[in-house]
Amino acid sequence: MHASTIGVGVVGASPQSTGWATRAHLPALRALPEFSLKAVSTSRPESAAAARDAFGVDAFDNAQDLIAHPGVDLVVVSVKVPEHYQLVSAAIDAGKMVFCEWPLGRTSTEAVDLARRAHIAGVRTVVGLQASFAPAIRYLVDLIADGYIGDVLSTSIVGSGMAWGATTNRRSAYLFDKGNGATMVTVAVAHAIDAVAAVLGEFAELSATTAVRQRQVQVDDGSVIAATSPDQAAIQGTLRSGAVASIVFRGGESRATNLRWDITGSHGDLLVTSSFGNIQVADLAVAGGRGAEPSVRPLVIPEAYFDRAPSAPAGLAANVGYLYAQFASDLRNGSQRAPDFARAVRLHGLLDAIQISAESGRAQQTAAAAGTPLHPDGRVARIAAGSRRLGHR
Repeated sequence: MHASTIGVGVVGASPQSTGWATRAHLPALRALPEFSLKAVSTSRPESAAAARDAFGVDAFDNAQDLIAHPGVDLVVVSVKVPEHYQLVSAAIDAGKMVFCEWPLGRTSTEAVDLARRAHIAGVRTVVGLQASFAPAIRYLVDLIADGYIGDVLSTSIVGSGMAWGATTNRRSAYLFDKGNGATMVTVAVAHAIDAVAAVLGEFAELSATTAVRQRQVQVDDGSVIAATSPDQAAIQGTLRSGAVASIVFRGGESRATNLRWDITGSHGDLLVTSSFGNIQVADLAVAGGRGAEPSVRPLVIPEAYFDRAPSAPAGLAANVGYLYAQFASDLRNGSQRAPDFARAVRLHGLLDAIQISAESGRAQQTAAAAGTPLHPDGRVARIAAGSRRLGHR
């Protein structure tokens, strides 16, 4: 790594699209002086040329040239999930640090292998689980820890996937094929679970129901596709603290409530809401009430929770910026607070437990020891819960 800044190459950044790399990663990187964008790669020569002109950096029509770029210390993989395994593998083989968007792989088998290879290669990794870095989430962590509502008794989230509804655009059509690994459960629900883990701790036991209720999806080009990805999901169980938890998500957008998170305590209540259902990028409003207060009232998030990365951009890129800032701090200080591939493996394992429960109708224990071997069916059915939260203070 270069002495002054971290040189970054972003796979999937094209000015000709509105992809996540362009909307979130590039604004976050531009706002943080610890990073310097050195290169981008796209899938076509025309878009690479456009990227070179638009971003003012080296641009390639293949990821391998970006990975080999001598100025790139950190390879950011921000493309569709089925491409993650090959691209992350190539970056690891080149000895580069890797930031991979969530989900890490299509399956936990892919995630486990990538984490193993990164560990053997000794490269630092980051996975795009940014919900716990949102100021609102970190504020909730401290409110709970400081006893604002007493002992946590239960929590419930009702949310919308935003995607996975009755219609889609052609770019997002791949989300409706379960085999691609980017389902409502692996994306929207997983990010919600990650936020719950940061604030309240991890699931110890769960039961799950999922369903494909809208089997035909209208694409904006006039075609119709068959959906195999669940558009309804209900997960309930107990957290390690003993608190009862439920998470219910539905595909598409709701006319009523796209995100509502209730936390009930022995002495009070907290409420988190947003008009957008994906908690990792949502603008979150926090309300609370305790003691003799008859209802919740808006709570203003203190400015201190925005100071961790004061130059972080607003909007969709905000939490990504906080995540990048934490990774830069980790590299400076030798800490390990940014979520890495090992954490991704644990969350993939929890998703496997959800799938197994939904398929079998049986509750699943999730508090296994670290390094739980793959089950014979090739899936990690349990996660390493331990006593440490997935989130951070």
